[in-house]
Amino acid sequence: MTEWLSSTWEANWRSFQYFNLYRLVLAALFGLSLLFPNEWTARLNLLPSWLMFGLTGVYMAATIAGLVLATHWQRHFNAQLSAQVMVDIVVVTTLMQQARGVSSGLGVLLLVSLAASSLVGRGRLVLFYAAMATVAVLLMQSFGILLEQYDPASIVQAGFISAGFFATAILARLLGQRVMINEDLARRRGVALDNQILISQRVVERMQDGVLIVGQDGFINRCNPVAQAMLGLPDAPAPLSGYAAALAEALRAWLRSDGAERFDFSANDGGALRARFERTASSDGEVLVFLEDVGRVRERAQQMKLASLGRLTASIAHEIRNPLSAIGHAGELLREERRGEMQDRLLRILNDNVLRLDRIVKDILEVGRQNQAEPEPLPADEFCAGFLDQFAASENLANGVVVLEVQDAFRISFDRSHLHQVLWNLVSNALRHSTRGPGAVRIVLHGSHADGRVELHVIDDGPGIPETVREQVFEPFFTTHTQGTGLGLFIARELCATNGASLELAASSRGAHFIVAGRNDTCLLPKPNDVRAAN
Repeated sequence: MTEWLSSTWEANWRSFQYFNLYRLVLAALFGLSLLFPNEWTARLNLLPSWLMFGLTGVYMAATIAGLVLATHWQRHFNAQLSAQVMVDIVVVTTLMQQARGVSSGLGVLLLVSLAASSLVGRGRLVLFYAAMATVAVLLMQSFGILLEQYDPASIVQAGFISAGFFATAILARLLGQRVMINEDLARRRGVALDNQILISQRVVERMQDGVLIVGQDGFINRCNPVAQAMLGLPDAPAPLSGYAAALAEALRAWLRSDGAERFDFSANDGGALRARFERTASSDGEVLVFLEDVGRVRERAQQMKLASLGRLTASIAHEIRNPLSAIGHAGELLREERRGEMQDRLLRILNDNVLRLDRIVKDILEVGRQNQAEPEPLPADEFCAGFLDQFAASENLANGVVVLEVQDAFRISFDRSHLHQVLWNLVSNALRHSTRGPGAVRIVLHGSHADGRVELHVIDDGPGIPETVREQVFEPFFTTHTQGTGLGLFIARELCATNGASLELAASSRGAHFIVAGRNDTCLLPKPNDVRAAN
């Protein structure tokens, strides 16, 4: 413990300055007692004389010098402290010798000096100070006894005072050590607390969720940058009701214990947010409000689902597709042997289900692939016309079921194979839910030349998408059709995002209306409305 204190000890100049101020006051009192003698000074034999004035003047000069050095030249702390303590020992023992030795009671002044020096001093020096005071007092008292000025029995009293010097020094030093330990502990805990506060602030700032600290008065005391961006909050404290009135009302209801712990609401930009309330142990009764972006949470869940699905695609390719090909090949061989109408019907059922399973496997494998897009400027009208010819031939469609309406001619920046797959998924899905009559499915090309946005609209005349499932149509494996896989729209949207485009479900009074919005590339002049039918 002593070695640890020695290595962590620092000079306490402020306490040393206070010690010198005390000594300066003491010297001033000695000087006043000489200038204005009284009965008690006479009883102590402290009468005005050249010796007493000189001793008091030297003591005051030494004290002032020590105070100046401790304030403006803070070096060699132990040397300065030792010098001042030695001055106290010499001056006080001289005064005791003039005041009839230890019986005067002036030895208490040495006890105060030793106690103060032990509190601010270091290590074994405090014992050295006590030893020097003991030697000085015993020599002074012995000298007085030899000169027959003092009672010989007073040497016992001098011994007790000397023992008090050591006891005072040791006890003061132990107290000083405890103070040093507590100061160091408080300093280290303060540093740890500051570090923890900095780490907590950085963690809160880096959180992907918004965090608000709301007081009982409804004012936002603090918030992180994510919450500022979500609600458009200023840097200064502001009322929550001024930026999210619905959230403020939900918080008040929760504080009254008649509201839910979670609350869903819309942000200023139209995004869906979810708030969660939590009380704190703060003396001000502040409440924590955590804000989550519902869209981001759903996207994260989809990513986790797709990550799990991606690990299955390799095994699906080998474990399902190869046996499926064998089944399909065996069905083709059986079809060559014409045995009767029942066998042909069963073979058709077998072939249809093999094709359906093959399509499911293709969709799942497509989800697992991470193809890089290679965009190129594609004439939208020519590309869609060629697509319609291929699609109509593949689906054996009658003329005019799927039509192309060209409102604006433009070039769209898109990967050719990706755009083909997006249109195939959208048109086949629209055809499945349409009436299959003339113009049942329409592809409308519309370009906005002002901001460079171009749109491909796919519209059908079917029953449309119910409001209850509109937010789920782009989720993987969600389907309302018995023959669907639930991956077509999801894959189409992912391919659009890969090409810097978007796939949206627009509001429609009849049927489903999907919009592929992309970037215009070398926009052509608009030409009159043109309607083409898929042959």
